[in-house]
Amino acid sequence: MHFKVPMASAELDQRDSDAVLEVLRSGRLALGPKTREFEALVAAYTGVKHGIAVNSGTSALHILIRALGLGPGDQILVPSFTFAASVNAALYEGVTPVFVDIEPDTFNLDPDDLARKITPQTKAIMVVDVFGHPADWRPIQALADEHRLRIIDDACEALGAEYEGRKLGQFGDCATFAFYPNKQITTGEGGLIVTDDDEIARMARSLRNQGRGEMGAWLEHERLGFNFRMDEMSAALGVSQFKRLETFLEKRARVAARYSEKLAVFDWLVTPTVRPNVRMSWFVYVVMLAEGLQRDPLIKALEELGVPSRGYFAPIHTQPYIRKRFGDWEGALPVTEAIAQRTVALPFHNNLSDQDIDLVVDALAKAGRALEFG
Repeated sequence: MHFKVPMASAELDQRDSDAVLEVLRSGRLALGPKTREFEALVAAYTGVKHGIAVNSGTSALHILIRALGLGPGDQILVPSFTFAASVNAALYEGVTPVFVDIEPDTFNLDPDDLARKITPQTKAIMVVDVFGHPADWRPIQALADEHRLRIIDDACEALGAEYEGRKLGQFGDCATFAFYPNKQITTGEGGLIVTDDDEIARMARSLRNQGRGEMGAWLEHERLGFNFRMDEMSAALGVSQFKRLETFLEKRARVAARYSEKLAVFDWLVTPTVRPNVRMSWFVYVVMLAEGLQRDPLIKALEELGVPSRGYFAPIHTQPYIRKRFGDWEGALPVTEAIAQRTVALPFHNNLSDQDIDLVVDALAKAGRALEFG
């Protein structure tokens, strides 16, 4: 299928190519200075002590589950309205996910349902800042403090976002970012852990590097670890991209604002909510259809008009592998289940032009009329 507009597109230029080529010419392709530079840049920007680069956001989450000492018999509270990695990272270590419902406007964890789901086996919370909108951190942190729970902030979709004037990465015990090509910046594949906790940082550096100690011999392994390191080419691309992060965030905000302005005429969809006490870091642009409407016919109709779209998200508790392992959760998360039938991601990237936006909006109008949505 040939689409008239791309679903997503990384912004790459000659500076990025030169940065990667410089590494290739140096001959130092792993465990080098570009990884350390990238880590330092992200940590300083975020306002924390440590940055630990890895090969994906999934690996970052997995490392943190292990670094926090979570394992079989422990429960972690996590939204179902998220990407699978948020849950899989716990499953890799035998931790039981307990699914929490979401707020109907931001799609983030509902603090009230979070409180209801805490049990004596609960040891941690996996907070997800969905689509780049920060979770409601004040009540979440208060619950964690009250019950002595650890917090991992899955900010893989939210680099640069802020809550009450503080950048994400400063909340909880530790946080993760990710750099897939549709993210705010890209390293191709890659992720990064940030934390102020010296022990978490020490463990994360060891676990990503086959369990080696920071001062040990190359073939001396202090613990069971992983090969989750970021290579130097990816880090160099990350450094180059990161230097333009604020420009990228401004571009994405402009595209989102233009969409919201144009889509205001449709009474059968709701544009994204951005609360006044946050800075949104736009990962994707997701609209919600009115109650009673289903997204699948719209996605199909848009495709026939040459416009791609995606159903973001398919709840994790409804996925076949989760049903097989934990049984049927249907009906347990009423807000998640209702919203997940109606959320649609539209084409979105830094340089989506006004003409492209108009094309998408026109296709939505035609599809809506054909489906008798309006």
